[in-house]
Amino acid sequence: MSQSRTPPGGPARPDTGVAHNARVWNHWIGGKDTYEVDRRVGDHVASMIPVIRDIARADRDFLGRAVTYLTRERAVRQFLDIGAGLPTGDNTHEIAQRVAPDSRVVYVDNDPTVLVHARALLAGSPEGATDCVEADVRDPETIVRRAAGTLDVTRPVAVMMLGILNFVLDTDQARDIVRRIMAAVPSGSFLVLTHPTADAEVGGEPQVRAMEFWNENATPPITARSAADITAFLEGLELVEPGPVSCSQWRAAPGSALVVPQYGAVAVKP
Repeated sequence: MSQSRTPPGGPARPDTGVAHNARVWNHWIGGKDTYEVDRRVGDHVASMIPVIRDIARADRDFLGRAVTYLTRERAVRQFLDIGAGLPTGDNTHEIAQRVAPDSRVVYVDNDPTVLVHARALLAGSPEGATDCVEADVRDPETIVRRAAGTLDVTRPVAVMMLGILNFVLDTDQARDIVRRIMAAVPSGSFLVLTHPTADAEVGGEPQVRAMEFWNENATPPITARSAADITAFLEGLELVEPGPVSCSQWRAAPGSALVVPQYGAVAVKP
């Protein structure tokens, strides 16, 4: 979830003097919608934790596998992608609508500049629907109300929260956000999330120093969480196998050796 401010009476103007996560993330996965400060900060973080580009790509690949699984194997036709960030290749609606052209997707971000890019680039299939709404992850009720203009929230929805709860620094607040969003969607809905970690078993220790640098030089501030804290976001939901694992390992091709310090999980609301 990237941040920017909208000047009174005018369109949002990006702050080109401070690195922003949406643009830095775009840089790490090879995108071009960046400024010099984003590339400088992103490259410095990558020098501290070289696996960061693998994390970014693994997160994106996880998105593809999760959306394909939900669309093809669980017949999900509605997706609410919160903290969508800048568009790149194979976005949620493109993946879902390749499998099921009637899929309906709503992207949410709180950066008006991100939404300008999204509305210009994210054209969906004629059988389905694709929309972008401005809202903050800390305001679940507004997210659901605005998404209801495109989605039927009386039917199952896959709530996508990839790399977004790590920008909610208070863990209790982050859990409350998840509870409120999942309370607003019906039984049979899914929660799909990824989250960075400092857990040693997945190679996460270098993230601590890298996040300290990020929080001093970029915005918004970020935090890592343990597997236990991330699993707690899924309380009350039924885990889809294999449960919370390194996102690069979630339903990956047999023999895949890459392990990144970013957990991924999918769970269903009973």
